[in-house]
Amino acid sequence: MPGWGDPAARLLVVGLAPAAHGANRTGRMFTGDSSGDWLYEALHRFGFASQPASLHRDDGLRLRDCWITAATRCAPPGNRPLPIELARCRPYLVSELELLVRLRVVLVLGRIAHEAFLRGAGWWEVLSTRDRPSFSHGASAILPDGKRLISSYHPSRQNTNTGKLTRKMWYDVFQSVRQTLE
Repeated sequence: MPGWGDPAARLLVVGLAPAAHGANRTGRMFTGDSSGDWLYEALHRFGFASQPASLHRDDGLRLRDCWITAATRCAPPGNRPLPIELARCRPYLVSELELLVRLRVVLVLGRIAHEAFLRGAGWWEVLSTRDRPSFSHGASAILPDGKRLISSYHPSRQNTNTGKLTRKMWYDVFQSVRQTLE
């Protein structure tokens, strides 16, 4: 599953993987599942999407100043990619990072996406364990290249139905993204 969005984006959203009954079925990241419902509604609310829902690839949705990708490119069994799957998909993320020359903010959705981004961007090996940004919801760090890394829980049903991620927490993350870009 390829990433998609505005090639001149200053915001990169990194998810885990295409959902088996969402993106894997519809052909667009975060489309056709509840995680996508949360993501696109927030992107629209904060000015990054032309409409609040992503229904299918030809629904007219356009992203503004935002690119969406994932740590892996296919739906992993049990939504848990193996280290070898993450390593095999890393070159796609590296290529996207090279092409997104205006990038200023990276929003990672979940710990796996957080680590996948740091590895893909080359910071995992460069930064010491002490200096490497750690994952926690709402955490924000400036990377050595000046980009801001913002972390959020993934908007999966497991997190949203249990209250681990609330709408307020979700919107606060996007407010931080928007303020950084202004």
